[in-house]
Amino acid sequence: MTQGAGQGPEVERTATLRDFRVPAYVHETGPYADSTHPGDVVPPHEEAVPEGYTPTERDLPVIHRGDAPQTGAEPAAPATQPATGPGPLYVVGDVHGYLDELVAALQEQGLIDADGQWCAGTTRLWFLGDFTDRGPDGIGVIDLVMRLSAEAAAAGGYCKALMGNHELLLLGAKRFGDTPVNSGAGTATFQAAWLLNGGQKTDMDRLQDHHLQWMARLDAVEEVDGHLLVHSDTTAYLDYGRSIEEVNDTIHETLTRNDADEVWDLFRKFTKRFSFRDEGGADAVRSLLDTYGGTRIVHGHSPIPYLLGEVGSEDGEDESGPVVDGPHVYADGLAIAMDGGVTMAGKLLVQQLPLAD
Repeated sequence: MTQGAGQGPEVERTATLRDFRVPAYVHETGPYADSTHPGDVVPPHEEAVPEGYTPTERDLPVIHRGDAPQTGAEPAAPATQPATGPGPLYVVGDVHGYLDELVAALQEQGLIDADGQWCAGTTRLWFLGDFTDRGPDGIGVIDLVMRLSAEAAAAGGYCKALMGNHELLLLGAKRFGDTPVNSGAGTATFQAAWLLNGGQKTDMDRLQDHHLQWMARLDAVEEVDGHLLVHSDTTAYLDYGRSIEEVNDTIHETLTRNDADEVWDLFRKFTKRFSFRDEGGADAVRSLLDTYGGTRIVHGHSPIPYLLGEVGSEDGEDESGPVVDGPHVYADGLAIAMDGGVTMAGKLLVQQLPLAD
């Protein structure tokens, strides 16, 4: 099944502080008042940790950014179009609200022009999920992707998106708020998890029904030109079906039932990571490829610096940030990581596939 992409009115962007720590309001009151900005955290009850859950806040400290990249450079020439057949294939890693960086990266690849309009003809563009939270303008990112979806379709190409764990988190925070859910380690709420994972009040204030409907319809898995596209580097997709269509249908049905505990379990499983790293990682990738097809898996979710073990100190002494030049190929060459770590002074990656050998 291929997900559709909606189109909605553009919303004026509201600037926020370009600081990548958890907003101050996370530390006001409540059971998670002492938390620092983690990677993707399912809040535990007291000190308990759900079995098999990764990562903790110690696994994924946030590194402060330096200056934001400039976006005033001339865009590259439009993506080269083939004489016949489908256009070139591009994928985009986690954006997390960094609209300016996204625009700059798309312009650099010749996918949008200086006015931010689609100029890539029949090119096929896939976003790997996680549009909001942590960065200043998640709703602006969603609005851009929705608009480009319509413009690309009109030009004979497409712009599509997968569901990330942060889409599930925002949906849950909006739908269920402070409703208690069974976290597997006591009581938690989507609202607390959303704040703990960098949820921005400006995004919630500007969230509209058409944004919610668009996110809820996103697919979780796709196979394109031999590339199995997913958001998270986990084998948890196997829990939801033995085919791409079955996985996507199961997830859509779960969201339609609107059961807080079911959606929490889905969010928790999508938040797992590092299944393709270290010993047994290649076999984990093969389990997905053998089930759903494709010869390589392409994912976001886990920042490349963490996959490489290149992290800054937790006390913030090392603020130089990681160096990310492009996608990371690992797991015996079967996995391509696309989260360049834009939230931690890394790079927002937009990459044409297949990768050059």
